[in-house]
Amino acid sequence: TGSRATGVVCAARGGGSAPLVVIAGPPAAGKGTQCEKIKEKFGYVHISTGDILRDNVKKGTELGLKAKGFMDSGGLVPSELIVDLVKDRLMQADIKEKGCLLDGFPRAPDQAQAMVDAGLKVDKFLLIEVPDETLVERGCGRRLDPDTGDIYHLKFKPPPAEIMDRLVHRSDDQEDAIRVRLGNYHSQIDGILPFFKEVVVKIDGNCKPDEVFGLVSLGLEGL
Repeated sequence: TGSRATGVVCAARGGGSAPLVVIAGPPAAGKGTQCEKIKEKFGYVHISTGDILRDNVKKGTELGLKAKGFMDSGGLVPSELIVDLVKDRLMQADIKEKGCLLDGFPRAPDQAQAMVDAGLKVDKFLLIEVPDETLVERGCGRRLDPDTGDIYHLKFKPPPAEIMDRLVHRSDDQEDAIRVRLGNYHSQIDGILPFFKEVVVKIDGNCKPDEVFGLVSLGLEGL
């Protein structure tokens, strides 16, 4: 069924003309900002597996109902089912026409394997790289204003002095929690990259967002 699956996906993406781009990066690497800029310049449809899951569950599709069964019982949705959901989304008209920016998937090596098994051909795998120490500094300095929901940073976006006392340092933004998340990220991405080594483009994310986007644009040239 491998070749048949590949044929289905090529047909789904306009004979391979509409690109499938994956973007990955550690927490606080600025991936969200880059996704917005990519959408704006290249016109790709930006999708995350969370959005696809919620949409299918809400619409009560066959795949959505299957996924809901796992979610309701507190279990993880299996990788094969998530890949089926992604594959289904890739066959829809907007992506056939414009191409796809897949955000935060695959998250683990078994999901990368399931993508390959399903014949999903990734055209570019953008990997934003930022040193751990920089990410820890970015995360640890974040403060939440509980009254407005605004996020400040003690160094990069200092809050007004008069609201300083009410700001909250969330548990997610404590150094230990950040280092655990980074450790998990590195162990997963190290297992994912070998599946896409021909199409990986490493992006230095340790500079201003516009400079990072210049590198991203170069990486996407020719698609």
